[in-house]
Amino acid sequence: MASNAYIIANKRAVSSHPHRQPHLPLLLLLFSLLFIGKFDLVSALNYTKYTRKVSNLRLQRIQKHLEKINKPAVITIESPDGDIIDCVHKRKQPALDHPLLKKHKIQRVAPEMPKVKTLKRDEGSGDSKRKEGEDLIWQMWHRNGTRCPKGTVPIRRSTTRDVLRAKSLFHFGKKQSTTINPTRRADAPDVVSSNGHESRSNKNWMVMDACARLQHAIAYTGTSQEVYGAKATINVWDPSIQEVNEFSLSQIWILSGSFDGSDLNSIEAGWQVSPELYGDSRPRLFTYWTSDSYQATGCYNLLCAGFVQTNSRIAIGAAISPVSQYDANQYDITILIWKDPKLGNWWMGFGDNNLVGYWPAELFTHLADHATMVEWGGEVVNSRANGKHTSTEMGSGHFAEDGFGKSSYFRNLELVDADNSLSSVHDISTLAENTNCYNIKNSYNNEWGTYFYYGGPGNNPQCP
Repeated sequence: MASNAYIIANKRAVSSHPHRQPHLPLLLLLFSLLFIGKFDLVSALNYTKYTRKVSNLRLQRIQKHLEKINKPAVITIESPDGDIIDCVHKRKQPALDHPLLKKHKIQRVAPEMPKVKTLKRDEGSGDSKRKEGEDLIWQMWHRNGTRCPKGTVPIRRSTTRDVLRAKSLFHFGKKQSTTINPTRRADAPDVVSSNGHESRSNKNWMVMDACARLQHAIAYTGTSQEVYGAKATINVWDPSIQEVNEFSLSQIWILSGSFDGSDLNSIEAGWQVSPELYGDSRPRLFTYWTSDSYQATGCYNLLCAGFVQTNSRIAIGAAISPVSQYDANQYDITILIWKDPKLGNWWMGFGDNNLVGYWPAELFTHLADHATMVEWGGEVVNSRANGKHTSTEMGSGHFAEDGFGKSSYFRNLELVDADNSLSSVHDISTLAENTNCYNIKNSYNNEWGTYFYYGGPGNNPQCP
């Protein structure tokens, strides 16, 4: 059950180690868009450049796209944060519109969960405790007590405003495409995948769109082994974002293919703050996938066909609450991504064995077999507005050395092997492009296994 998915860490113990998108008349919709103010009630982000005039033709195209992804709902739930959650019959969800999934039958047999190689720490050891009560309300839309009926899946409804914040309709719900600077990092290890491709971790990589650069603080595996999944527990914060088109996220990457070509396969999940995508600054559960280096395939969440959701209680893209506070309670989520050894689909688990859904094997080329690298950590878009490094925060907005209760963390890093066995990671490398802006420090202990603190404030006197 989802009630077992969200954990509050014990500071004292750990510190020692048919509803569719509304069909408004186009003229009325156009009129309303001219007077859109700030959509975000919890930050000072400037959305005024998104209140531009929009042609009727563009609105018609947007409406057509929204009708495609906003499927008819059995019931609709209004979240306190303004989200609309549509409970859609699972056989009507967007995933099955994908041309590669026309004959796909939703997997009804539960996947084989990874076996645990190493002994689990004692649940009563004191490093964390579960929230009291039968049902922990960890997503905002849960608060009114309404649940999606059995046989349906909750899908966050997309709006015209959501699309208008994107660079274009094509870019809506997609990560910006990236290219890699061919100059090697002097301090990076020589990591080559089993396909002979050079890893992203060996190079600086830049977002060429709008002269923005992705900044990272990550831990990653080598590529000498075949990988069939990964797991971690991540604490959730609400980092401040400087510009609407920037984001801050913390996630797991499951990777295979070429970083400097067009065949990179990636499966991703974690939490993110993205004003452009969601219209606010709340941390949200998200997923992503691509099979062609973020060029044309894949998207966030359920904003395109691909990811098949099976869970009726977890809404991908919905806000997470409560979140960690500085020098106070720390809230974290556990995410597991692994390949079902029987049917080959890549499943996502949340918390204690809650199945969220899966990425069908048909979507991928390299990942149809196995992964060659896993990354855990944070990513920020630095658009260098006004010629300065962004002040968008990563994680908690504090550097790794500040430690528990102040820095953001990933703990209990684990990998799934060819035998579908889950074991602690012991050999990882770390990378941060500019440690004066964001950094990372890893360690190991018996309770948290392999873990790391990471993050930073971005712009500061040492990060101009």
